[in-house]
Amino acid sequence: MRTPLKTATRQVAFFLPRVRQMDDPLEQMRQRIDSPQGREMITRRFATVEPVFGNLRHNKRLDRFTLRGRERVDGQWKLYCLTHNIEKLATHGAWR
Repeated sequence: MRTPLKTATRQVAFFLPRVRQMDDPLEQMRQRIDSPQGREMITRRFATVEPVFGNLRHNKRLDRFTLRGRERVDGQWKLYCLTHNIEKLATHGAWR
């Protein structure tokens, strides 16, 4: 307390943390992608993940969840993935 005799209420000092000035989020992502590690990561992502989402959304038109609740949506997502995997087995085949 700075002056206990002058005030009847308790004085408390607290310090606020300094907020760092962040760059624009788009600029941060551009810097990550432009690094050698970022280019390698993006190349692998486009080769593995993106075609699956594109196939499900545009070719199969499975772009919405019709159920509500996390457990049900999770089950529906697993069915979407199952249809994708069955199609891959049918066309590229485990039986060929």
